[in-house]
Amino acid sequence: MKYILLALLLSASLFGDKILKIATYNVENLFDLQKSGYEYSEYVPNGSSEWNQKNYKIKLKNIAQVIKDIDADIIALQEIESLQALLDLRFTLKQSGLYYEHYAIADKKNTTVKVAILSKIPFLYSKELSVTQTYEYRNILETKFKIDDKELYIFVNHWKSKSGAESMRVVSAKALKNRITEIGYDKNIVLLGDFNSDYEEHLKFVKKRNHNDTDGITGINHILGTINQRNHSSYLNYTKNSFYNLWYDTNEENRYTYIYNGKKEALDSILISQSLLGKKGIFYINKSVTNFNKEYLFKKSNINRWEISRAKVRKHKGKGYSDHLAIVAKFKIN
Repeated sequence: MKYILLALLLSASLFGDKILKIATYNVENLFDLQKSGYEYSEYVPNGSSEWNQKNYKIKLKNIAQVIKDIDADIIALQEIESLQALLDLRFTLKQSGLYYEHYAIADKKNTTVKVAILSKIPFLYSKELSVTQTYEYRNILETKFKIDDKELYIFVNHWKSKSGAESMRVVSAKALKNRITEIGYDKNIVLLGDFNSDYEEHLKFVKKRNHNDTDGITGINHILGTINQRNHSSYLNYTKNSFYNLWYDTNEENRYTYIYNGKKEALDSILISQSLLGKKGIFYINKSVTNFNKEYLFKKSNINRWEISRAKVRKHKGKGYSDHLAIVAKFKIN
């Protein structure tokens, strides 16, 4: 009864205006201070790189500032090392005045960094979707919500980086597609996170031989069905077994979350099922998607990422945020 009353209170406070804000943010290597043996060398606790209590607290405070300014009802996170790191971030957020009562992390596999979720809203369950048993593939986090008697599935992703060929991202896409087929494409489904793929990856990677080992097939476009999408209205006549990439619903100059060698890239995305494009139940609010591009998140023409020196022994400088920007989208509960 206590849990039901809490859920009702949360629903009443969050949804008086019936708006649901969902975000995704790669926080760039949020490692805790417990030595596990899986850390990157510069994140070994209390070592020569000075990943210590002081720098850890600064990193937590800086990432918490971004998340607080976003103030999403549900936020997906990538590059969280452990449950402890997630709990420390959650506590730092609470100290700053933003409380996420509900949380989950995909930590069944000893990958170096993991995906997680923070939510003001209770979820029915969270579970991990295993892509493969090998270390190279991170598990996907599946979370199911029930909001005002309406179901919503959220899948948090962090696919293989561009250090690997496209066939590796196709493996993750196929695992995700298989699970969605079980649930049903007619459900309210949000796929989000760091896909390490452009929203038009099939056009941009074709000439890159180190990536194109799939004869032009991409995970995000071909497997998940986000291809040949130019605007919201034309997509409604597209195939049923597909997702709409919300990048198409904002100005092209804002379609980025990452800057590499001065070039803007959209490695992160929010994809939604067709049911979320209607005007019933839970649905996406047109033109509400944006990257979170506050001025303090930039340093000259680059993203103001967490800084580590380039010396022989790399040292944390105790300033900066993440090398990614977050994406935010709004939904309405009818």
